[in-house]
Amino acid sequence: MFDLPVETKAQVRTYTKFRKELIKQGFLMMQYSIYVKSCLNKDAAHGTISNVRRFLPKDGHVRSMIITERQFEKMTILVGESNRNLEILGENRTIQF
Repeated sequence: MFDLPVETKAQVRTYTKFRKELIKQGFLMMQYSIYVKSCLNKDAAHGTISNVRRFLPKDGHVRSMIITERQFEKMTILVGESNRNLEILGENRTIQF
């Protein structure tokens, strides 16, 4: 999850670069500024977090959370419908936010 400033052209470029790098690393957009990635296990999830640390922007807020597939499945959608990106995520894997 991230909240990056986008008030100047330079900040927009930083936001775009960060977002594109997340996608390059295999993340899927769940909602604006919320990206998820399916990982095989906790070690892989922690490795992904370490990898993201290498391209963090200097400003704004980036947060990471590791949840299991079981926890993810218990999520309730209050408005709207789930999208195709979430169907792509495999079974019995750790989901990293």
